[in-house]
Amino acid sequence: MPALRADLLDPASVAALGGLEIVARWVVDGFITGLHRSPRRGFSVEFAEHRPYQPGDDLRYLDWRIAARADRWVVKQFEEETNLRATLVLDVSRSMDWTGAPAGGRGVRTPRMTKLAYAEQMVAALSLLLLRQRDAVGLVRFDAAVRSVVPPRSRTGQWRRLLASLAEPGAGRDTKAGLGLAQASRLVRRAGMVILVSDLLVDGPEIEESLRGLRAAGHDVTVLHVMDPAERDLSMMAGEAVFEDPETGLAVPAVVGEVRDAYRATVDAALDNWRSVCARLGARYVQIPTDAPFGVPLRHAFAARSRVP
Repeated sequence: MPALRADLLDPASVAALGGLEIVARWVVDGFITGLHRSPRRGFSVEFAEHRPYQPGDDLRYLDWRIAARADRWVVKQFEEETNLRATLVLDVSRSMDWTGAPAGGRGVRTPRMTKLAYAEQMVAALSLLLLRQRDAVGLVRFDAAVRSVVPPRSRTGQWRRLLASLAEPGAGRDTKAGLGLAQASRLVRRAGMVILVSDLLVDGPEIEESLRGLRAAGHDVTVLHVMDPAERDLSMMAGEAVFEDPETGLAVPAVVGEVRDAYRATVDAALDNWRSVCARLGARYVQIPTDAPFGVPLRHAFAARSRVP
C-alpha cells in the first residue's frame, strides 16, 4: 500500500501525532512527493563581493585564502543568494485562539484545532517548504503589538529559529495587523513574497493601507484567511447562546435560530469585501477552513511562489 500523505489527511488527526517539527516534516514530505526539484539554484556562479563572516554562515562560502593570508574571516557573496525572500506574518491575537464544537454526530466527535494551532502548524510547514526551495524565509508574529521577528534567511538553522519563535507566547487581546505588515515591509527590502495568516478580525482600512504599501513596493502578497467552520454559518449551534468577543470581552445573549440568517449574511458580506479589497490591490485572497488538510494552504503558497519573478 502507498504511504499515507499527511498533507491530504485531517489536520487535527495529523497534528495529534507529534509536535510542530515532526508534523511539518511529514506534511511537506508528502506534499513534495512527485514534484520536480526547482531548477533554480540558491547561489549563482557569478561572484559579487566579500562580507564579514557571521555565526551560522555556511562554511562552504568562507574564503580560506583571505583567512590564511590576512587572518580575516570573510564570506563570498554572489549576485543572487536565494531564489526569493519571503516573510510570513502570523496573527496570534486572542480571537485566533478559538475553536468551534467538534464535528460529527453522536458517538463520532472529531476534534478540531484552534485557529491559532492550525495557523502555527501551517506556518511551520510553509516555512520548511520554502526553505527546501532555498528561499530566504522570515517570520513576524503580532497581536496588539509585534511579538517576535525573525529576519529572512536561508542558511542552516533558520527553520529552528522559526520554530522557536512559533513557540513563544502571544494571544494578546487586540489585533494590529498593520504593525505586523509594516514590520514585514522593513524586513524585505527588495521585491519578495509576503504571506499574511490571520482570521481577519481586524480593522479593515488599516490592513488595506498596509497591503497597498506592500504591493506598491513590488511585493507579491497572499492573504490566507483562517476560519473555523462554525464561524461560517453557525450551523452547529442551536438554542440560546452568549456571543462573546474574545478581544474586547463584549458579550451579547441571543437565540441562535433568530440571528442565524442575519449572521450568515454579515459573514458573506465580509468575505466578499475581503475578496474585493485583495483583488483591487493585486493581492491573492484564500479562505482556509481549519478542517482543510494542510496541503491546501501549501498548494496556494507554492503556486504563489511560482509566479514571483
